[in-house]
Amino acid sequence: MPLDLHAVTVNGSGAFALATPVRVRELVSWAVREAIGARAPHDKFARMVRTTLAGLAAGRFTVHVDGRAYGDENDVVMCGGVADVRFFMPMRRSLVCPSELA
Repeated sequence: MPLDLHAVTVNGSGAFALATPVRVRELVSWAVREAIGARAPHDKFARMVRTTLAGLAAGRFTVHVDGRAYGDENDVVMCGGVADVRFFMPMRRSLVCPSELA
């Protein structure tokens, strides 16, 4: 998690060194990178980030960071250390197993 060193020095507060404001879109980007791996091609990474942010904007799911729900990519989250990022669909949907289609 990046530190906001400017906020630490200007305000003289160590609290900003322990927690950093991060936009949800940046956390989503990091989560996608973690999910597909660091060696995945950049075009695949960019496509998956765009698709994920479009799904968030369309309301197909919400992003929960450390147990708190966010539905807008521009929301700001205060993070320190490691953030627990999870994606939840707003309603239960039945998924069809490919073997059931045959």
